[in-house]
Amino acid sequence: MPHPEDAPLRSDARRNRDRILEVALVELTRAADVPLSAIAKKAGVGQGTFYRNFPNREALVLEVYRHEVQQVCDAATHLLAVEPPDRALRGWMDRLARYAMTKAGLSAALCKVTTTPGTLVGVSRGPLTAAVTLLLTANEEAGTIRPDVGAEDFLLAIAGLWQLDPHADGPARAGRLLDLVMDGLRAGATGR
Repeated sequence: MPHPEDAPLRSDARRNRDRILEVALVELTRAADVPLSAIAKKAGVGQGTFYRNFPNREALVLEVYRHEVQQVCDAATHLLAVEPPDRALRGWMDRLARYAMTKAGLSAALCKVTTTPGTLVGVSRGPLTAAVTLLLTANEEAGTIRPDVGAEDFLLAIAGLWQLDPHADGPARAGRLLDLVMDGLRAGATGR
């Protein structure tokens, strides 16, 4: 299904759309049933502009989710451009952990609008797998991680991130969990 961002938008229309997504992330994290009119008002756009971009709650919630996933995935390329591969991978893992805890705040909204099994996986699986593959390949080529780890194995190893409570000790536990994963990835590295 094509996304509204596939069509080129004027700069003001793009700003409006981005502002709606920014406000929606905050508001939907607070309350899954926040009125769409409240999101439009806080974003500073009229109802027509809002509904032209997001015709219903499901479209908005899924786009907030897709937008967040894409930002996490885009961070992989950026980090590899400015950091050595192993530091880029660890930094990306931290970014993914923050995302996982943000997603926990959106979970009620996501559950309310996604009744089709696999919808969320369909939105996130491809981009996340591509980002992980990019990072793992760069690390394998640098000899900083073991050569036999694929994207699916990596994603399974960090699956516990989605179980962490973002309001309790989640950030500290995420750091410990990710340090353990990095230690495991480094075991058997060729160290070129």
